[in-house]
Amino acid sequence: MNLLIAEDSDSDRMILATLLRRLGHQVYEASDGLEAVAVFVKFEPDIVFMDALMPKMSGMEATRKIKGLAGARFIPVIFITSLAGESEQASCLEAGGDDFLLKPYRRVILEAKINAYSRMLALHRSVMQQRDQIRRQNEQMLHEQRTARRVFDNVAHTGCLDASNIRYHASPLSIFNGDVLFAAERPGGGTLLFMGDFTGHGLPAAIGAMPIAEVFYGMAAKGFGAADILTEINQKLCSILPVGMFCCGVLVEADGKQGAIRVWNGGLPDGWLVRKNGERIAIPSRHLPLGVQSPDRFNASMDLLNAEPEDYIVLMTDGFPESCDVRGESLGEDAVRQVLAELGSDDHPFEALMAQLQAFTGHPDPADDITLCCLEVVARGALADVAESAPESALSGPGSWHCVYEIRDRSLADFNPLPLLLHICMEVPGLRRRSGEVFTLLSELYSNALEHGVLELSSEWKKSAEGFSLYYEERTRRLSDTEGHYIRFTLDHEPRPGAGRLRIRCEDSGQGFDMNKGNASAQTSASNEYSGRGMEILRRLAREFSVCGSGNCVEIVYDWEFPAQGATSH
Repeated sequence: MNLLIAEDSDSDRMILATLLRRLGHQVYEASDGLEAVAVFVKFEPDIVFMDALMPKMSGMEATRKIKGLAGARFIPVIFITSLAGESEQASCLEAGGDDFLLKPYRRVILEAKINAYSRMLALHRSVMQQRDQIRRQNEQMLHEQRTARRVFDNVAHTGCLDASNIRYHASPLSIFNGDVLFAAERPGGGTLLFMGDFTGHGLPAAIGAMPIAEVFYGMAAKGFGAADILTEINQKLCSILPVGMFCCGVLVEADGKQGAIRVWNGGLPDGWLVRKNGERIAIPSRHLPLGVQSPDRFNASMDLLNAEPEDYIVLMTDGFPESCDVRGESLGEDAVRQVLAELGSDDHPFEALMAQLQAFTGHPDPADDITLCCLEVVARGALADVAESAPESALSGPGSWHCVYEIRDRSLADFNPLPLLLHICMEVPGLRRRSGEVFTLLSELYSNALEHGVLELSSEWKKSAEGFSLYYEERTRRLSDTEGHYIRFTLDHEPRPGAGRLRIRCEDSGQGFDMNKGNASAQTSASNEYSGRGMEILRRLAREFSVCGSGNCVEIVYDWEFPAQGATSH
């Protein structure tokens, strides 16, 4: 080992140096404290033997200097002294000394001390190496997480989470603590919001979040409903997650235009519908988490609530009620209920809950494993712009084509043809930018044909809360008897210079009605649904609009143009 002796007595220094060299060590010498510091800087010895009393700079002051220069390195300093008083020894230890070697020197004790500190130095070096390795591994892990986050953001972008009617808190690396939050506008209007909490943390949680994001945004952009998205997410997780890993989640489908909120909660804390009139309605978990049940046993049925603009949907992961104060006590769901119950007319639920959390925990910034989201129900028209939920395909599609698609019998109850029809239309590259308008055309045509043509439901029922529930109960009941009925779509597209024309014909097996006489059959109520809201939307979007046959067939012509060069799509 490399050893330093700082001793102002030439004879004592020579005796100690001789003993150490005979033990096989390299020895450097200094005659005062100032020289000892200079020799330490030059040769970086492993152990320092320091006399307490020296000229120019005392051994205690030199020890402080050496310990400061050593930094994170462990440099044992052994004081060589004849001072036996406790106060003197305490002063040496306070200065940074690690041990004492009393004069006169004994070879056995000297060798034992050096061997002991040699083992300590080896252990310290091993710990430092492990520390450095852990630091490198941690830096690599953080780099990989940042890379994974960039990839994840490209797949699971923010969607419409930045919309003015959505307030949320989520960790910057939420996918690595198990929490996920996605939001998307449906092509025909309305908002889909998914919040999830995976078992575990780190990479396993991130791996599970990726397919959920892809399924959610991909299917939302194609017009699939919440139940279809849930079914696909559950099947995907069942196929990729190991036993014991799952995702507690809640999916909300909010349509302020129709005054309908559909919610599925599987394993998350109670969500809340906060009405502007002060009413609070809990949205409890009624299902098992996603990825637990096999596809044939999975239940995607959703709770249906009527809502009005300025109502709020409040969702949270279990990290929120389980947040602890300095004493280790958790906030609890009762505190959440109390905050919501005490909201004033001008209070925002998100701000009130976050303020309560910060006051309870005593921290200005919430913990990283908390996700809280508040969605305000808004009344958006069917023509509202919808952000692209996925990048356009690099593949080109046909410009001129004709398609006939008929859905009949039990398929009317079990299958939603709108995503398929929208996908066919979106094969036209320029038409992809008009997905919202095209989906609105298809959905209004299909909804009128199914609900007022095949099922003979009256829109008058939806004008009250009781009628709203009755409407959807009756809709479910009548869907069980659709044998012999059909809805047929005929689609034609032809390209035009810098534009295109899409012709859509929708025919159903209902009784229809005579628009000239104005006597609505069961296909419409006295309010004449075909000339009401749905038909008004079609007239606004379409270049041509006509009702033919016995009133059970509607045909529209939709013209579109390529966007101007350099224009952006919103």
